[in-house]
Amino acid sequence: MGVTAVAGSRPGGRGKGQVIVMDKKEIQRVFQGKWITTESFCNLQPVNVFHRQLEEAHISAAAPQNSHILFRRHFEARGGIQTYIYISADDYYKLYINGRFVCQGPAPGYPFHYYYNKVDITGHIREGSNLIAVHTYYQGLINRVWVSGDDRHGLILDVEQGGETIVSSDESFRCTVHSGFQGMGKAGYDTQFLERYTSGSPQEGFERADYDDSGWAYAKPRANTDYILYEQPTKMLVFEEIRPTLAWDGKGVTADFGAVYVGYLYAEARGEKGSSIEVLSAQELEEDGCPRWRLRCNCDYREEWQLSGGADVLNQFDYKSFRYVRLNLPAGCRVENICLKARHYPFALQAAPGFQDPELLPVWNLCVNSLRYGVQETIQDCMEREKGNYLGDGCYTALAHYALTGDASILKKLVDDSLRSSFINRGLMTCAACSFMQEIAEYPLMVYPMLVRYHELSGDRAYLEECYDSLCGVLDYYREAYGQENGLLCNVDKWCVVEWPANYRGGYAADVSDGKVCTDMHNVVNAHYLGALKSMNQISAIAGRDRYCDEAPVEEAFYRIFYDPEKKLFQDKEGDDHMSLIANVFPFMYGLFPEEETKEAIVGLIEERGFTSVMLFGAYPILEGLRRLGRKEQMYQCLKDQGAWKRMLREGATTTFEGWGKETKWNTSLFHLTLSYGAMFLIEE
Repeated sequence: MGVTAVAGSRPGGRGKGQVIVMDKKEIQRVFQGKWITTESFCNLQPVNVFHRQLEEAHISAAAPQNSHILFRRHFEARGGIQTYIYISADDYYKLYINGRFVCQGPAPGYPFHYYYNKVDITGHIREGSNLIAVHTYYQGLINRVWVSGDDRHGLILDVEQGGETIVSSDESFRCTVHSGFQGMGKAGYDTQFLERYTSGSPQEGFERADYDDSGWAYAKPRANTDYILYEQPTKMLVFEEIRPTLAWDGKGVTADFGAVYVGYLYAEARGEKGSSIEVLSAQELEEDGCPRWRLRCNCDYREEWQLSGGADVLNQFDYKSFRYVRLNLPAGCRVENICLKARHYPFALQAAPGFQDPELLPVWNLCVNSLRYGVQETIQDCMEREKGNYLGDGCYTALAHYALTGDASILKKLVDDSLRSSFINRGLMTCAACSFMQEIAEYPLMVYPMLVRYHELSGDRAYLEECYDSLCGVLDYYREAYGQENGLLCNVDKWCVVEWPANYRGGYAADVSDGKVCTDMHNVVNAHYLGALKSMNQISAIAGRDRYCDEAPVEEAFYRIFYDPEKKLFQDKEGDDHMSLIANVFPFMYGLFPEEETKEAIVGLIEERGFTSVMLFGAYPILEGLRRLGRKEQMYQCLKDQGAWKRMLREGATTTFEGWGKETKWNTSLFHLTLSYGAMFLIEE
C-alpha cells in the first residue's frame, strides 16, 4: 500500500474519483504476534476521529485517558546470536530487555499506514531466560501529537533470533495498569498530561527480571484491529544526559542545564513516606531568579513526585521542553544525581557555513543547535504547546534539516504522511498523523516549491517520481473545489493564515478569519497556488512527464487582478488598492515579475517596511527571493537584522523562538523550529 490521493479530471489527467497509489517500495510485515491489550480496551470499536475542519463532529470515546499499561514476558534465548525485535504500540511504547532500557516509539502514523520498529537487541540478550517488559501509553486526547482519542490501544511484537521467531505477543503476556502515574491536568492545547509520579507503587521496577508479576492479569487480544504495519523509515531517537549546575537554598534546589532541551528529568531522592517534591520546569527565569514554570506559550509545567520513604528514582514518561528545574523539597528530603535526559533525532552535521562574516556565526549556531536538539520522531513546530507535525512550518524546517544533514528521511516522512491525509480531504490536512483536524489553505501548496528546492540540493529524481501522481491529485482538488473562470482560487473553505501572528500581516485587506469560508479573491493564497503550479511543471520535467498544466493564463489573471503597473507592486485582494508587504513577498519568492522593475520595487518595499515587519512565513520568501536573484549581501543583512535572530540571541536564546523575540507573540514558544530555516541561507552550496 502506498500514499494515496484522489485525482480529479483535467486535460491529460485521470478521471474524477480515481484513486492514485504512490509507488513506494516500503517494507511491510505480517506479524506472528497479535495486538494485545487489557480487558478494558480489548472489545472497543475504533472511533472515527477524522473529518473536515468545518464539519460538525461528535467524537464519543469510551477508553480511559492517560492510561499507562505494562506488559511482561519471560522467554528462552541463546546468547551471542543476532536477535531482532519487531515492535509497535498505539499510542506509544518504551521497551526494556532484562531490566535495561532499549528504545521507544513508534513515530506517529495513521492506522492504515502505521509504523513498527525493527531493533537489533543482540547485545541485550543472554543465554537462557530473558525478559521483555514494555511500558505502553494511551493518551486519549484529540491533539496534534498522535492519532489518539480513538479508543485504540495495543502492543504487537515478534522477536526473531537466527531468522526464527522465538516469541510473539499473545495471551501469555502479563499486563496491568501502572498506578504510579496520575494526571495533574493538561499542558498546552490538550497536548499532554502533567504527571504526578508516586514512587513505591506496586508496579515500580516492573522491567526487572526478579519482579513478581504473578498478580497481574493475562493480556487480551484486541478484537477490532485495522492496522497495516510498515517499517518506520526514519531512525530511532537518541538520548543524551545533560548535567546541570545546581543552586541550593533552604527550601530546595534549582538546576540549570545550560540550554533549552527536549526530554525528561531524572533524579534520585530519599525522604519521608508520603511526602512530595514539587517539580517546576521552565525555559527561562523570572526577574527574581526563580524558574518561570508558567511558560510564555501557556504551558504550566508544575508536577509532583511523591516519595516512598526509601531510595526513590523519578520516572517521567512524557517529555517537556525546559532548561531549568526547581525542586521544592519537603523537610528532611535529600536529592541527588539530577540530570536531563535529552531526546532527539540523530543529527550529524554535514554542511559547512558559506560565510566569512563572524557576525553571522551566532545565528548559524543558533539555527543548527535548534535542529540538532529539536527534531524528534517528526518535524514539529513547537516543543511544548502543540508538538504538531505541521505541514507548512515543516516544509521550511525539513528542508533546512536535510540541507544540514543530508538525511532526507524526516523530510520524506513529513511529505508522505501529509499526502496520506488525503483520505480525509483531497486537499490535505494541516497536521499529519494526528487526531486534530485543521486545514490551512497554503500549507499543501508550499510542498511543491520545497520539493523543487530539495531536488536542486539532492538530485533525488526518484522521490519526485514516487510522489508525482499524489501531487497532481492535490492540485486537481484545489482547481475543482476553488477554481474560478479566470483560473484563480476563491471561496476557499480552508483557513489561509497569510502570516502569523495576525499583527504581522501589515493590515492585509482580505478577511481571512479562521473557521469561515473566505469569499475574497485575495493575493496570498493565489500566489502560493501559482507558485505550486509552476513548481509542479518543474517536477513534471524532472520526472520526465508532460507538463501538468499551462500556468500562463493563471499568471496573467494574477497580474491583471493584483498588480498595480504604476507602483510596480501587488495589491492584497481584488478591488482594494491596499499593498501590504506580505502580499508582495510570495510573488517575490516565486518569481512573479510582470516587469523587470517589479523586482526592485519589491526589494524597495522590503527595505522600507523592514525585514522584521513580517515573521514566520514572510521572512523565508524574502531570503529565498534574494538568494534566487543572487543578492547574497542583502540576504546576509536580513540575517543580521538586529530585530531578527540577533534579537533572540540578545534575549538569551539557545534555540529559535516562535517569533523575533519573547514579547512579539502572546504565547511565544521558546523552542520553535520554524525560524531555524535561517541556516538554509548560510550553508556553503
